[in-house]
Amino acid sequence: MKVTVERASLLKALGHVHRVVERRSTIPILSNVLVRADGEGLGLKATDLDIEVTETIRADVTQPGATTVPAHVIYDIVRKLPDGAQVSLEATGEAGQMVLRSGRSKFTLQTLPETDFPDLAAGEMSVSFAVKPGDLRKLVEKTQFAISTEETRYYLNGIYFHAIESEGETVLRAVATDGHRLARAQMPAPEGAAGMPGVIVPRKAVAEILKLVEEGGELIRVELSPAKIRVTFDSVVLTSKLIDGTFPDYQRVIPSGNDKSLIVDREQFAKAVDRVSTISSERGRAVKLAIADGRVTLSVNNPDSGSATEEVEVEYEASPLDIGFNARYLLDITSQLDGDTALFKLADPGSPTLIQDKEGAPALYVLMPMRV
Repeated sequence: MKVTVERASLLKALGHVHRVVERRSTIPILSNVLVRADGEGLGLKATDLDIEVTETIRADVTQPGATTVPAHVIYDIVRKLPDGAQVSLEATGEAGQMVLRSGRSKFTLQTLPETDFPDLAAGEMSVSFAVKPGDLRKLVEKTQFAISTEETRYYLNGIYFHAIESEGETVLRAVATDGHRLARAQMPAPEGAAGMPGVIVPRKAVAEILKLVEEGGELIRVELSPAKIRVTFDSVVLTSKLIDGTFPDYQRVIPSGNDKSLIVDREQFAKAVDRVSTISSERGRAVKLAIADGRVTLSVNNPDSGSATEEVEVEYEASPLDIGFNARYLLDITSQLDGDTALFKLADPGSPTLIQDKEGAPALYVLMPMRV
């Protein structure tokens, strides 16, 4: 194999693929990136057996061929080369080495045969649709923070995507929950998404999709099978296994009878929560909301460091209510809202609370209260 490529395009492609490679893998080949030169250019592929990312870039191919080299090492080398440099990659295949040259720099890297590199064969994809990068980013950003990190409830370790009929139209919905809070966002279903199976996309794949979406592009192609998802961004293709499990019936958790409406200035309220929670214990992080006509008093009591209170003007006309929440969760949710105000729909101190920008907003959040 012999190929010459621009440093900028090689660095960008390596940046996309090397992120899925685990730093400490017990299987040596999984620490490597597959480098394949052919008539179409230079193809790069990396995998951890759950996610696979491939990208093809333009290159001057003198001699086609393929090999695998340590992913993080080649990424660091190319990152440290000067801007505008040309990079030459050459592998004879006999010595088990690849030589990387750029200007006066020369690096010899150990290789492993490309025949050993695993292929995450996607198989037949039964559902396919295109979505705008901004729309997909919103669905992911507004729900990602609520993904559970508890490995025993593995079916909550991702975002649940599904198409569903809502108020007479088909919507594409994303839901995540960790049992303490739930996030739900939706958009009108793209053409081809209706009837798609409900799928749970794992946390690591969600994070990679979000990074790739940030780079924009015209449209993103999403393809699904019952076991895998494939997302195509221009020249980058991410394939991931789905979580094999049943997502709980989240509709039952979303309260419909909460009759007490509290409207707060989102930024003012968040800053007040942040201030009083400064003295909360790391373990508890509970903040008490004493809600009465026209105001809410936020208070935190910590036997080890003292207490704090702050009063915020609000719109509230129901009977007085005292309720406690995890301050961190409150801040996470308010930071996801888009409007200047936040609407809290409450029932009683022991029941879940509904939080959204306004009635009918495309994103809504459910937060379980704490005892205070």
